[in-house]
Amino acid sequence: MNNPLQDLLAKKGVLLADGATGTSLFAMGLEAGEAPELWNESHPERIDTLHQDFVDAGADIILTNSFGGTRHRLKLHHAEDRVFALNKRAAEIARSVADRAPRRVIVAGSVGPTGELLIPLGALSYEDAVAAFREQIEGLKAGGAEIAWIETMSAADEIRAAAEAAVAVGLPFVYTASFDTAGRTMMGLSPRDLPDVAGAMGDGPLAVGANCGVGASDILASLLDITEAAPNATIVVKGNCGIPEFRGAEIHYSGTPPLMADYARLARDAGAKIIGGCCGTSCGHLAAMRAALDEHTPGPRPTIETIVERIGPLRNKTASEAGGETGRERRRRKT
Repeated sequence: MNNPLQDLLAKKGVLLADGATGTSLFAMGLEAGEAPELWNESHPERIDTLHQDFVDAGADIILTNSFGGTRHRLKLHHAEDRVFALNKRAAEIARSVADRAPRRVIVAGSVGPTGELLIPLGALSYEDAVAAFREQIEGLKAGGAEIAWIETMSAADEIRAAAEAAVAVGLPFVYTASFDTAGRTMMGLSPRDLPDVAGAMGDGPLAVGANCGVGASDILASLLDITEAAPNATIVVKGNCGIPEFRGAEIHYSGTPPLMADYARLARDAGAKIIGGCCGTSCGHLAAMRAALDEHTPGPRPTIETIVERIGPLRNKTASEAGGETGRERRRRKT
């Protein structure tokens, strides 16, 4: 299957993915509880601006505004009958921005979790999950997405369902998980086990990795585990902009452009080939990351101690406190 990342990685060595969709759209006027995907039709000019701003900041990869684009998420907004149209429109807007860019920009179709639990923990069957993801990915492909970008996942079965759907539709896929619970996903998946989750689906993933979570230090720790487990894989890291903090009724993120620039350098040294930002990451942060990567001379692989010293303390409760041990605990024990 076609690999849109291969040539660009061969040319540039490391790619910059975009920043936060939700945070940026809230700044544009999206209300809490409103579905961002509906803006693909009601405010396409704002979605165009979102993508253009990230391209102007230096992004090599832009993710479509379709994170909640399955029928299960859209039914909360009475739009479950518009899955194909909304996802197609999301991809068309991103495709238009990429096509007018002065350089190669890859359009990745964002595919988030359904919000449902699969059997036996919930009522959603694996087959129904595959069907829901396939419906979404068909729309993304029709609109011009080059990759199914499966992100913020917690359950191995849901990753496999989305990957199976992408293979059936004929799109190559990337998948990332959110390691936000004692160094694991909410459903107990560890960073070291992630590369094998859907490694046998079709031709396998173009890339795997981590996104979102609780902060930049923690996602870099997860990155160390993933790159240890799969040293030859193309690894993605797309971390939150520092730590989320409530100020009254609003969430603010502690990360500054210099901090995110240092996060990008450490991610590169830890083995990531695709580096971006998640919640809270603005165009200003992304521009600082672009400059940092362009100017960076790769250094030694960082340790947990180096990450904590430069980025800040880990926020996750450690797995040893929860009754287990992660790769990061093993590394500490060895030093």
